[in-house]
Amino acid sequence: MLLSKSCVYGLRASLYLASKRGNEFHSLKEISEELEISFHFLTKILQQLTAEGYLESYKGPNGGVRLSSNGQNATLFDLVIAIDGPGLFTQCALGLPGCGLQEPCPLHDHWVEARGKIENMLKRMTLNEIAEEGKEKHFRLTAEGEFSWQ
Repeated sequence: MLLSKSCVYGLRASLYLASKRGNEFHSLKEISEELEISFHFLTKILQQLTAEGYLESYKGPNGGVRLSSNGQNATLFDLVIAIDGPGLFTQCALGLPGCGLQEPCPLHDHWVEARGKIENMLKRMTLNEIAEEGKEKHFRLTAEGEFSWQ
């Protein structure tokens, strides 16, 4: 897997929030149960996205999180960088320091091309576009596919 588990869960939770219309806050318990993600693990990931300005949080009995205006317009690339950092798009596929044109690893040329395609794809896809497409095509966000796009 190219993305960390944190990143995958952060993307899934963000898509969940993008699928919800309106300006309502959604509890972390609701999101973790709907997406079958550990509550405590999800909490840390969503705190990170809140700190980066992609989510807004509200404390209290009716508290939770929702996409901020930045989050509503965010690309998947934005979220990957916020959670995992730029390593996927800058580091050697084999983890070798100094890999580049001068001292390439065996996968260098292929990896540069592949990661460029991945980067471009993620930059073209916004949360709202994927959420809309998910509603039309009934994409799944859970292992069992029981999530219902609204």
